[in-house]
Amino acid sequence: MADLPHSLAAFIVAEIRRARGAAGMTQESFGRGAGFSASHVSAVESETRALTMDFIKGADRALKNNGLFERMVGKLGTPSWFLPWLDAERTATQLRCFQPNLVPGLLQTDAYARAVIRCNETLSEDEVEKRLAHRIDRQAILTKANAPHVVAVIAEAVLRRAGMDFRDIMAGQIKQLTTLAEQPNINVHLLPDEVSMHVGLTGPFSLARLPEHKWVAEMENQLGGVVIDRDEDVDTLMSRWEMVRSEALPRRQSIELMKDVVTSWT
Repeated sequence: MADLPHSLAAFIVAEIRRARGAAGMTQESFGRGAGFSASHVSAVESETRALTMDFIKGADRALKNNGLFERMVGKLGTPSWFLPWLDAERTATQLRCFQPNLVPGLLQTDAYARAVIRCNETLSEDEVEKRLAHRIDRQAILTKANAPHVVAVIAEAVLRRAGMDFRDIMAGQIKQLTTLAEQPNINVHLLPDEVSMHVGLTGPFSLARLPEHKWVAEMENQLGGVVIDRDEDVDTLMSRWEMVRSEALPRRQSIELMKDVVTSWT
């Protein structure tokens, strides 16, 4: 469970499962009260699906315990910065993402995502696979009913960062990007290498427009990241998004450049 420190997430899940059993609730009846399917409850309890704040709040509703589990998370350890972003991402009507270093997580293939996660050599193989499952699970928002409109700007250099031992993986990743870019709700734009200086060099960021028309943002760094909802800060990132987007190639040209990158390796 990558969205909380694993030990804390495992503890909270175990306590939810124990309380559910003590209340004589099946996964199905608990799910009805929490707002999740029985299969979702089962996946969380077996640690194959991420524990989120929505699930924690749903557990409190189902068990009518006045927010006990939410308070436990706050007392035992602050939830990861990523939890509120997952909630925003799942409900967003629009998503905007700029990435100068990697293919955005929502657009990654299994093989590419696994390679990125394995860069952290402190992770066991089991932890790598769990994080991979969580990342791929997030991608369900791209094909759900009322899927968000996603616009991603990716630096061309990201696709060209492929040594001989990585080219097959990157070729598969580029093929997926071109396929996704043909979907009506997904736009992928490349920022060409010839644009050597631009405001996006300071780092990646994403923006999400929520159903109530409010925008929130997230920025990642080596220690994790931060979710931003202060209007002034979001406005600054929105302005930077527009500047980066204006430097990127149009959709069709971006698709052709992606194909050219793969062709240049043969």
